[in-house]
Amino acid sequence: MDIRLIVLRTNDTKRLADFYSLFGLTFDYHKHGNSPLHYSALIGQTVLEIYPLTKSQSEADKNLRLGFGIDNFDKTVLTLKELQVSFSLEPTQTEFGFMAIISDPDQRKIELYKK
Repeated sequence: MDIRLIVLRTNDTKRLADFYSLFGLTFDYHKHGNSPLHYSALIGQTVLEIYPLTKSQSEADKNLRLGFGIDNFDKTVLTLKELQVSFSLEPTQTEFGFMAIISDPDQRKIELYKK
């Protein structure tokens, strides 16, 4: 089994795509079929898509938690601190590896791992 698709919904798709681009993702802005315009990036064989909220949603789901292994960990952490991104765990060695935990613009917890 492998994960092929992750969809994040937000009230500001560009802001969220710009944020996740800080980790090295490259997004395309497009639509297919009857879908709304959205951002899409490839992580290995997994597609990460950022869609607008549905009509029945008033806010983004804050309970989803993602983890990314990133190559440029130290530089990314410095950039995030310069942008005053909230860290709930400063970079530290854990039983799972060297990592930090931040919040994305919609307040989802994001684990960043040093590759």
